[in-house]
Amino acid sequence: MTLETTWRLMRGDELLGEIVVEEADFPWQSGRFIPQQGFAEVKPWFDESTALVDAEDYEAFDRSYDRIEESLTLVAPDGPVDGFLLHVWDDRASFRC
Repeated sequence: MTLETTWRLMRGDELLGEIVVEEADFPWQSGRFIPQQGFAEVKPWFDESTALVDAEDYEAFDRSYDRIEESLTLVAPDGPVDGFLLHVWDDRASFRC
């Protein structure tokens, strides 16, 4: 099944990256992440959140992830979503909302 929908990661009006969804396993979706220039500024946030999940330090992850959810917006093909969990590593992204 080909999904091929494109979601956008935004900070205000600035496009930080696009996620081309290739797989969906409810509630998670995943696909290719195409960063834009501004993503470099927030990439350390995602690196930190990934490291905390890998370390199974979920309390620290929750605190760390708050800045992502408070500062960024995930936009579905039909508009912004309320509440999301997004992981970005290399050229891949996985999210649920």
